[in-house]
Amino acid sequence: MTDFLWGAATAAYQIEGAANEDGRVPSIWDTYSHTPGLVLNGDTGDVAADHYHRWPEDVELMRELGLGAYRFSIAWPRVSDQRGIDFYSRLVDALLEYDIKPVATLYHWDLPQELEDAGGWTARDTAYRFAEYAERIGAALGDRVHLWTTLNEPWCSAFLGYGSGVHAPGRTDPVAALTAAHHLNLAHGLAAQALPGPVSVTLNLHHVRGEDADAVRQVDAVANRVFLGPMLDGAYPADLLEDTRGLTDWSFVRDGDEATCKAPLELLGVNYYAPTLVRRWDGVSPRATADGHGDGTASPWVGCDDIDFLPQPGPYTEMGWPIDATGLTELLLRLHREYPGLPLAITENGAAFDDRVDPDGRVRDQRRIEYLRDHLTAVERAREAGADVRGYFVWSLLDNFEWAYGYSKRFGIVHVDYATQKRTWKDSAHWYQDIVARFPQGPKFSGAKRRSASTD
Repeated sequence: MTDFLWGAATAAYQIEGAANEDGRVPSIWDTYSHTPGLVLNGDTGDVAADHYHRWPEDVELMRELGLGAYRFSIAWPRVSDQRGIDFYSRLVDALLEYDIKPVATLYHWDLPQELEDAGGWTARDTAYRFAEYAERIGAALGDRVHLWTTLNEPWCSAFLGYGSGVHAPGRTDPVAALTAAHHLNLAHGLAAQALPGPVSVTLNLHHVRGEDADAVRQVDAVANRVFLGPMLDGAYPADLLEDTRGLTDWSFVRDGDEATCKAPLELLGVNYYAPTLVRRWDGVSPRATADGHGDGTASPWVGCDDIDFLPQPGPYTEMGWPIDATGLTELLLRLHREYPGLPLAITENGAAFDDRVDPDGRVRDQRRIEYLRDHLTAVERAREAGADVRGYFVWSLLDNFEWAYGYSKRFGIVHVDYATQKRTWKDSAHWYQDIVARFPQGPKFSGAKRRSASTD
């Protein structure tokens, strides 16, 4: 892999719809979204962006955008039936016909409900079932997929799904979250052994900042090194085990597991949206907690009960996340220092804004253009400083089902009218098309001739 990959990313449950078609079985997100009160407005992914039926139109969008790669996820609940496998086979063939490299993610959070009923990611057997699934899909698509990604953001799967409960399956047990994190690490290693081609994993690494170095260290352990340790170093960090020893003795980690977790990687995928600011809680003042959990509800930050997660200055996206591209440069350079020689790719980066189709049919999302340009500049700076960043995938190709936020947040560079399923290019899509065409070797804004605000 030597060429810079310009791409876009999506996830199966967020766009496919067709929840009950062609043998697809229920996932934890079907159950979660159909449970009253858990997803905003009672939204579900039953129809979403109807990509299952409209994929030829969506692939044509990718061709027009000039994408070199498309990062999509395979729905584990869909491929229990051959018709589901055939769907992904047709999609892969269509991508290849347009010289778009298929980058396939095996797990983007949609665990089959039957496995959750048997314990989900807290059950060791789920890791072995995942390896069997990887082997089966690898045999069906392995000769055509450019790059396999085992897991997308296992931090969210473990700590939002089993720790805070704001993601499926909605559990709130800190020990379950740590157990799930280990079994996801193990699943990654086992799947990497089963897959026939180049393997990657995508982590939503948190760029943690703060004046208290020990608070930063503590959060970094449960945010980042709980996955980086076993996956890249072959061992869990000692400070993480010490910080959480009041919760668990980590006996769910068996002899040989950490060596299995450390699988050779073609590259490491990095998802980045905003930095995290922390300090040690003084025990007196009202405590601030990240991800909206400052009201006594469960926190995803297992073992960090004495940490304040501080609000940061704006501007903000519609998600309430601060816009700060400098954190991306710093994160990439950290990875470059700690894991020299490991190729990297930005596998998700983007922003939600209140996008509307104007009477003239245009979607003017200038704030997204500015966000993307700032973050691509951050990638450029990291590359100039030596980081081996080989690709960038904008999140997302399409507006979609944004998990517990339902359809209230729009991340796409292509607008979707959910009533009619009409796709409309936003100004950011035209801008991205221009960037991809102008900079085939990767972002290089410094020294480039400045165009109008709507293009550069």
